[in-house]
Amino acid sequence: MITTGIPGKGRTHSGIAVLGTGSYLPARVVSNSEAAAPAGVTGEWIARKTGISRRRRAEPDQAASDLAVAAGRAALADAGVRPADLALIMVATSTPDSPQPPTASVVADRLGAAPGTAAFDVNAVCSGFVFALTAAERMLTDAAPGYALVIGADVYSRILDPTDRRTAVLFGDGAGAVVLGPAPEPGRGLLAGRLAGFGADRGLIGVPAGGSRLPASADTLARGLHWFRMDGRGVREFVETRLPEAVRSFLADAGFAPGDLAGFVPHQANGLLLADLADRLGIPAARTCTTVEEYGNTGSASIAVTLDRAARAGRFAAGDLVLLAGFGGGMAIGLALLRW
Repeated sequence: MITTGIPGKGRTHSGIAVLGTGSYLPARVVSNSEAAAPAGVTGEWIARKTGISRRRRAEPDQAASDLAVAAGRAALADAGVRPADLALIMVATSTPDSPQPPTASVVADRLGAAPGTAAFDVNAVCSGFVFALTAAERMLTDAAPGYALVIGADVYSRILDPTDRRTAVLFGDGAGAVVLGPAPEPGRGLLAGRLAGFGADRGLIGVPAGGSRLPASADTLARGLHWFRMDGRGVREFVETRLPEAVRSFLADAGFAPGDLAGFVPHQANGLLLADLADRLGIPAARTCTTVEEYGNTGSASIAVTLDRAARAGRFAAGDLVLLAGFGGGMAIGLALLRW
C-alpha cells in the first residue's frame, strides 16, 4: 500500500491541483435493446440489474489513442495549457492501441508535445486513472516541475464477448483527462492519495490470453481466451468487503469523514453497486456523481469522464472536498482526495 499527502504516513500536501478537465465519448449510442439481443437478455433486465440505459461504442477505425487525444485536447483547452508546456503525459488504459509502443507515445506525438516530454502508460484496469493521477502528482512534486496530462481511455468493445451477459451489457468506450499543475491558491489541489493491491484476487477480472503466459494462437482464439472475463459476484463481494473500510480509513487518516465530502466520484462499475456503496458510506445521493446510466462502465476512463461532466455542470465550488474512488482488476483500489 502507498499513501501520499497524509502527515505521518507520507509527504505533506504538494500544492498540485487539477487545472482543467476534459472527456470524449464516441458518437455511436448503443441502447439496452441492442446490447441485450446477443447476450440473451432483455433491455429491461439490463436496466434492472445494472442501472445502465445506454453506452457508447467506438467506430471501427477508432482506437484508445484517438479517444485519449480528443479528451486530452479538451482538458488542455479547459486549463489554458499548451501541449508544448507539458512535462509529463500518462495514459491509464487496459486496452492500448497495441502492446508496444505505449499509447501515451502516440498521444504525445498527435497532441504536439515537445520532444523529450515523458510519456508512458499505466495499467491498473479500472483503478488506472487514480493510480496515474497519484503518480503524476508525485512526479510533478519531486522530479518534473510544470504540467502533466493524465488520461484514462478504454475501448472495451474490442475485447467483449457479445454473448456474455456478465460483461457485454456493462461496458462502454470513452476517455477522460485532467491537467495537473501548481494550485491557484494555497490549500487547494490533491490533498492525499492511497493505492492498494490485492493480487490474490486477480482471477476475478482479466483477459487470459495475448501475453507472454498464453501467446495468441489458433487454440487461444478457438477457446475464446482473448475475451474479457469477469466474476461479477466475486467483484461485488470484493467491493462490499474492501472498499467501505478503505474509504473510511483513508478519510480518517486525512482528518475527514464521509460527511465532509461535497463530491464523491466513484468508478462507474454498476449503478446498483454505486448506490449501495454510497449508502454504506453514508454519502447522500446528491453528492455522488454518476455517468453510468448514460455511458456504462468505461473502465479506466470512468472516473475522469464523470469528474469532467460534474465539473462542467458546476457540481463543485472552490474549496469543496472531492473524493475519487477507483476499484477494479488486479484487484486494486485507488483513492484520491482533492480540495477543489
